[in-house]
Amino acid sequence: MDPTTPPRARGTTIARGVVVGALGVLGLWVVLPFLPALVWAVVVAIAADPLVKRTEARFPGRRGWIALGFTPAFAALVLAPIVAGIAQAAREAHDLAGWIATARASGLPPPAWLATLPAGSAEATAWWQANLADPVAAAALFHNFNHALWNAQARLIGVGLLHRTVIFAFTLLALFFLIRDRDGLVAQCRVAGDRLIGAAGERIARQAALSVRGTIDGLVLVGIGEGAAMILVYLVLGVPHPLLLGVATAIAAMIPFGAAVMFVIAALLLLAQGAAGAAIAVMAIGLTVVGIADHLVRPVLIGSATRLPFLWVLIGILGGVEAFGLLGLFVGPATMAVLVMLWREFVEGKPQPAASDDSSAA
Repeated sequence: MDPTTPPRARGTTIARGVVVGALGVLGLWVVLPFLPALVWAVVVAIAADPLVKRTEARFPGRRGWIALGFTPAFAALVLAPIVAGIAQAAREAHDLAGWIATARASGLPPPAWLATLPAGSAEATAWWQANLADPVAAAALFHNFNHALWNAQARLIGVGLLHRTVIFAFTLLALFFLIRDRDGLVAQCRVAGDRLIGAAGERIARQAALSVRGTIDGLVLVGIGEGAAMILVYLVLGVPHPLLLGVATAIAAMIPFGAAVMFVIAALLLLAQGAAGAAIAVMAIGLTVVGIADHLVRPVLIGSATRLPFLWVLIGILGGVEAFGLLGLFVGPATMAVLVMLWREFVEGKPQPAASDDSSAA
C-alpha cells in the first residue's frame, strides 16, 4: 500500500478487502457442496465444445436449442449403462435368490471345475466343502452375507443416492448454461485472467482445455475401444452376459489398469462353467489389449495434448483419482500439464505455447 495514502483512505481499502475476503469465503462455503458438479459440467462442456461449434455452424443463432438438445443427450449417454446394469441385475436376482435358497436348504456340492484349477484346487475345494456343501455352514455364511449386503444397499439407496441424484441434476443444469452462454463466459474469464495473472492466463486456460480433451480422448475413447474389442472376445469365448460385461469393461478401462478387474470377473464366470481354457484365453487376450492401449495408444493421445511424458500423465491420473475420485481423471493431468508449462516458462524465460495453436481450444 502506498505510504502517502491518507489514513482514512487506507482504512477504507482495508475494510473493503476484509469485506470482499469474507464474502469470498462465504460464497465458497455455499458453493462447496456443488463444486464437483460445476467442475464436471466444465469438463463436459470443454470436451463437447468442438461438437457444439460445428453444430452451431450448421444452425447459426440457435445456441440455446443446441444446449437444450445436447444436455439430455449427455444425460442419456450416462444413464443408459446404469439402467441396463440395474435391469440385468434385477433379472439375475431371481436366479441368485434361488441358488442361495438351495444352498441354505441342502448345501451345494463342489463344482467339477474346482478340480481343474491350475493352482489352489485342494484349498478351494476344502473351503467349498466347509462353507457351502454343509447346509448349516452355508446358511450361516449367507446370513452374514445378506446382512452385509443389506447394509451396503441401505447406504447406497439412502442419503448417498439422493445426494448423487441432486449433484447429477445440478451438473446437467450447469452444463446447459455453460453451453448456452459459452461466449460470454469465455470473454469474462479472459478479462479476469488478464487482470489477475496477466498474459499467462489465456495460455493456462488453453493448455488446461487441450489437456482435458486429450485426456478424454486417451481415457474415455480408448476405454470404449477396449470395451468394444472385449465384447467380441466375450462373445467368442462364451462369457455370460457379454454385452453388459463389455460395457463394464469399457467403463473400468477408463481408469489405468481398471480393466484387469473385469477380466478376472470374466475368467471366474468361465471357471464357474468349467471352461478353464477359455478363462485363461480371456485373461491373456484382455491383458494384451490393455497393454497395447496403455503403452502405445494412450501415451500418444494424452501426451500430444498435454505435452507431458507419460510417466507424468500417469502420476496426474492416479494422483487425481486419489485426491478427487473419478473427477481426478481429468483434473489431474490438466493440472500437471499447466504446472509443467509454467515450469518450462520459468526455466527457459519465455512463454511456452500450448500443445496446439487452435484458437478454439480455450
